[in-house]
Amino acid sequence: MTQSLRVQCFNVSRDGFGTGEGQSLERPFGHADPTPLFSWRAATASFVYRTEPGGSRGLDDYLTRDAECNIGAEIMGRNKFGPQRGPWENHDWQGWWGDNPPFHTPVFVLTHHVRPSFTLADTTFHFLDASPAEALAQAKQAADGRDVRLGGGVATIREFLEADLVDTMHIAVAPVDLERGERLWDSPDDLLDRFHLESVPSTSGITHLLFWRR
Repeated sequence: MTQSLRVQCFNVSRDGFGTGEGQSLERPFGHADPTPLFSWRAATASFVYRTEPGGSRGLDDYLTRDAECNIGAEIMGRNKFGPQRGPWENHDWQGWWGDNPPFHTPVFVLTHHVRPSFTLADTTFHFLDASPAEALAQAKQAADGRDVRLGGGVATIREFLEADLVDTMHIAVAPVDLERGERLWDSPDDLLDRFHLESVPSTSGITHLLFWRR
């Protein structure tokens, strides 16, 4: 079976930004309020952090569940892993997710400043100074035949798109404007030379954009 590189449940604003300006420990998304971007997913029955029964079913829930289906490894950029820049001042920071990260697979963090791998619960984080193609090759090997999820952030997704390595994408567009930050695109039509695109509105107010390679 062919392994795919998939972007799943990645959120952007109506004007194309995936995060705001000025990321910090206290504000992982910078000036942007993450609630309008992510609340559609938190409302679903299958949301990974749901602790009580309930939640919505339908399209939003289906795409939330699909984000976990057949994933054997994840690739992310350093900015998704944490707010530090430059050489690691210490190794105490182990990500935003606490002692039980939601990945449950090997995670490959792209950085120019490598550090030793570590494991939390059933997630092991590896730190690579590698090209997109090199990182994908390692992630596919670790995924043991399953697909690899490209988790973000924006710069990392753009880097893999520019290397023509992404097979499918699901981008959830929220009806808000951020005006500044890290922009994924000027328009989703920018990708139509390489991808088919289907736009599917949801009753939650989110528009789901589904891309697959031509």
